Amino acid sequence: MFPADDCRNFRPARVVSGAARGFTLLELMVAVAILGLVMAMVAESFHAVASSKVHAEDRLALDESARLVMFQLGNELRGVVQTPFTPSRVMLLGQAREQNFQPMDTITFSTLDPGHSRYIEGFGPEVTLAYTTAPNPDHRGWYLLERTQYSSLLTNPPTGQAANTIVLADDVLSLHIRYFDGDRWAESWDSTQMPPGRMAPMEITIDLRVASTGGQPLALSTAVAPPMAYSQW
Repeated sequence: MFPADDCRNFRPARVVSGAARGFTLLELMVAVAILGLVMAMVAESFHAVASSKVHAEDRLALDESARLVMFQLGNELRGVVQTPFTPSRVMLLGQAREQNFQPMDTITFSTLDPGHSRYIEGFGPEVTLAYTTAPNPDHRGWYLLERTQYSSLLTNPPTGQAANTIVLADDVLSLHIRYFDGDRWAESWDSTQMPPGRMAPMEITIDLRVASTGGQPLALSTAVAPPMAYSQW
């Protein structure tokens, strides 16, 4: 038997379980490593989704701008032959060129189409349009597609700052234009060398290829049959 004082001072020993001891340093390091791996996988997934979204948006913007260029050029080429009721000369000069082993053609033509003559109604003075290409000074291998407009009443085309020239695209890789005279296709066209009544081609095909940052180049094609060309034949 213990003395009474000893019994009052006696405390049972505490039993510390494994769960109450907390985590060891090794367990914490393993948990942190697993959490870091999971976070890295999540971040990579978010980055992939964001990159895909940006790429898709860039691709859509590129497709829209290239289609607008093709629509404008095709629409203006449809007015290359004038109506028989308005005195006018038929002028279409298409020159086949090559840059860096890629077709980089140019075309100059006159038209009375009111859409680009800025007239509310009726036909205005004849307008001459020129589509040309020039190397892009900011990106090697790309070309600028330039559109110049001036009045066909001018004896000599304007040059330099006097020319009304705008850049339609700065990422052109190739521009190929072909002409069908009713019998065969030609790479170039000169209306001044054609017989009367056959100065405008019956069909014109346009192949445009533009660059895409971080993706495959975008290629578009269209065919234009000038309605008034058939009035010549």
